[in-house]
Amino acid sequence: MTLPYTLPAGKKIYFASDFHLGVPDAASSTAREKRIVAWLSQIEKDAYAIYLMGDIFDFWFEYRHAIPKGFIRVQGKLAALRDAGIPIYFFTGNHDMWMFDYFEKEIGIVIYRKPIELQINSHTFLIGHGDGLGPGDSNYKILKKFFNSKTCQWLFARIHPNLGIGIANYWSRKSRISNTKKGEQFVSEDKEFLLTYCKEVEQTAHHDFYIFGHRHLPLDLKVSDTSRYINLGEWVHFDTYAEYDGTHTTLKKFEAPL
Repeated sequence: MTLPYTLPAGKKIYFASDFHLGVPDAASSTAREKRIVAWLSQIEKDAYAIYLMGDIFDFWFEYRHAIPKGFIRVQGKLAALRDAGIPIYFFTGNHDMWMFDYFEKEIGIVIYRKPIELQINSHTFLIGHGDGLGPGDSNYKILKKFFNSKTCQWLFARIHPNLGIGIANYWSRKSRISNTKKGEQFVSEDKEFLLTYCKEVEQTAHHDFYIFGHRHLPLDLKVSDTSRYINLGEWVHFDTYAEYDGTHTTLKKFEAPL
């Protein structure tokens, strides 16, 4: 668990995930990027900290001397927020797990690769991207271990950026977020693998709020009588995020100013 802290009066903690910048095409990605920057500009007046919970980019790989082209508006805005003294924490997701130290060195953003626990005011949180947690999806869990290995990363780094990023962009166009026109669908609570994970954790360690991304569906579900699971949704279809005001954690939808 990270060090506990008290949220100052009038300040809020913000959580968002799954921007998937880069897909399904340049025009829609740029329009989404502008919405995200507008949201960041809206919340900066009262943001005590911002947690970006993974899959911010649909693909990311940091070569020693190159990063993927684009996304300059978001990077510039994040840099401005950090320069203004607002802490930003970035969780790698299954699409941007190959983020290394560029954002940390250039912008001052702390990178997390696994879920963490927080204690803010009187509340405890368990937060992370959410991939590879809960029952099932054994094939992905095996692939994740390989993709996270130094061997895999070393091999990919040997590919010239023009080819490597081109291959990755081709994969991105095949991803579920690129090919799901209406967004994910809620079936039932017993089919929500992250809710199952939260309930298993809750049996041994209480948390007031479980906050994850990855599922691509805005959800606010009961884990126990005293805890809730919130999934942040995504910004291709929903533009949703969570806000903690020191008492409540609320799932909200960003409405761009006219």
